[in-house]
Amino acid sequence: MKLKFCISLLLGMLCCMNVKAQDVAIKTNLLYDATATVNLGVEVGLAPKWTLDVSGNLNAWNIDQNTKWRHWMAQPEARYWFCDRFSRHFLGFHAIGGQYNVGGIENSVRFLGSNFQNLSQHRYQGWGVGAGVGYGYAFILGKHWNLELELGVGYIYTKYDVFNCAGCGRNIGNGKHHYFGPTKAAINLVYLF
Repeated sequence: MKLKFCISLLLGMLCCMNVKAQDVAIKTNLLYDATATVNLGVEVGLAPKWTLDVSGNLNAWNIDQNTKWRHWMAQPEARYWFCDRFSRHFLGFHAIGGQYNVGGIENSVRFLGSNFQNLSQHRYQGWGVGAGVGYGYAFILGKHWNLELELGVGYIYTKYDVFNCAGCGRNIGNGKHHYFGPTKAAINLVYLF
């Protein structure tokens, strides 16, 4: 329901604007596409060197009976372009918010104070919010097409319930986590209006 509202709001903003060349872009993150996560981003020019990028993604399906990888996330970002907007270097200041239901994923990853090994035996269901800063570069491919690369770092606070396994519903605890590290990775295919 929340995702439908966000998409409707973005489309409504586009319809109410006076659209000129390189004032609006629609994009998809190819990294999310590779994980079967549906995603869409809209970027709007605010000033000669400033844009507002709003992206959202959704993964609403289970991998199998014992593995869950479900989530939705919204990530608005204000961008400052060092050259013209939608070309070359930019800095982004982003916020993050979403919910997740993840578990049964075999791995042995420990990264920057987060133990992802726990996803092997348990399922985690909760929400998270955060903020970060990113650096990116937009390659101009043609009159209407760009390829955008971006990496961001920041902070995420998350609160969750822990379940015994991916397929069962018995709650065995809850917790919270403070995460510092990468908060954004994107290879965006961009269409400019």
